[in-house]
Amino acid sequence: MRSIRHFFEQSWLLIVASFFFGLLIAVTNAALSPRIEQNRNSKLNELAGGLLPDATAFTPVAETIEIQALDGKQQKLAVYRATTGSQTVGWVFQVVGSGFADKIELVVAVDAAFTSLAGFDVLASNETPGFGDQIKYGYYRDQFKGAPTDGLTLVKSGDPATIDAQIVAITGATVSSTAVVRAMDHYLPQVKTQLQQKGLIGHGN
Repeated sequence: MRSIRHFFEQSWLLIVASFFFGLLIAVTNAALSPRIEQNRNSKLNELAGGLLPDATAFTPVAETIEIQALDGKQQKLAVYRATTGSQTVGWVFQVVGSGFADKIELVVAVDAAFTSLAGFDVLASNETPGFGDQIKYGYYRDQFKGAPTDGLTLVKSGDPATIDAQIVAITGATVSSTAVVRAMDHYLPQVKTQLQQKGLIGHGN
């Protein structure tokens, strides 16, 4: 009993300080969350505009799009219709993969018929500089432009300039390369099926 009282006598200041700073962090995070989310949405719109330059507007679809994430959990996914005037020129949404260092968040764009990729860009990533972070580089991302949406395959060697279902892995960064392809193959068919079920794209596409 004496040892417990001695512990609290010696450590009460540390306990109070820990509680105070924990509370301060929570309050700060709550205060900044709206701004962080706003900045995130602004970056998503900016990246989407680069992937579908012909689009003049990106509008969230009103229908609920629900898919199964890589961790097996059901999640609602924000899907944006890219338009020029009244014409749909593509679809944009976010996918999340499991990279080498942390999760990889990608903005993915597909054509109006959902048959080919318009490309992807990296929304957030902590992959190793000089290796895994090469998923941001043009030579790797360009392989996805025009690639089919019905299944991609990662290969160790090949011609990255050839646009097909085969994606050449980044040398020394197989985990990061795999994460991107796996995320695409996991999300794309689910999003396409959901859009078909909602009547937003045809079943013949």
